[in-house]
Amino acid sequence: AGAVAGVSHIKRPLRAARAVMEHSEHVLLVGAGAEAFARGLGLEMVDPTYFSTEARRAQLHRAQADAVTVLDHDGAASAPLDEQRKFGTVGAVALDAHGNLAAATSTGGMTNKRPGRVGDSPLIGAGTYADNRTAAVSCTGTGEMFIRAAAAHDLCARMAYGGQTLDAAAEQVVMQSLLAIDGRGGLIAVDAQGHVCLPFNTEGMYRGHARVGEPVQTAIFR
Repeated sequence: AGAVAGVSHIKRPLRAARAVMEHSEHVLLVGAGAEAFARGLGLEMVDPTYFSTEARRAQLHRAQADAVTVLDHDGAASAPLDEQRKFGTVGAVALDAHGNLAAATSTGGMTNKRPGRVGDSPLIGAGTYADNRTAAVSCTGTGEMFIRAAAAHDLCARMAYGGQTLDAAAEQVVMQSLLAIDGRGGLIAVDAQGHVCLPFNTEGMYRGHARVGEPVQTAIFR
């Protein structure tokens, strides 16, 4: 496992996370140390303005004016979902031909969040987890609740120790454990047999899955 957090110059943070896994003895690097590590390996660096768009600046200004914190991609214009009920984290899970499972999660966090806040995405076991014995999981939603529930690991633990199927474990995590603490969002997961599960407790979740030799499947609503 590898992760980075609190970075603003690394163009592709997932590559930095993988580099931590492959080229260091650590799991999680943050802030200036993470950026120095990525720079030392020759990863592409950019000015923070690279990540700024007019739509996101407008979203920030609205949140500041209302003195609220909103989840990633809430409040953007012209979206097909209620923007207060969807999340913008980017995640991926995969099962390869050799039976290896992998998960990756990346997010810009919450708009108007407190400086220094870290959500579940880079925390192994909270928003991201993969175990060849059970499943690969990537989560999106109210990060603090996914952290409290150790959601990604909990799904795999229910399979490993309780013998639950992927669907049953995911259902309990998303529709019971998270909802019990007002945790809104969802996850994507694939198990060691190639079964895919994409549950969410919100209005919708942008999602898709693909298998070799089959058409790609995409969806937003249920």
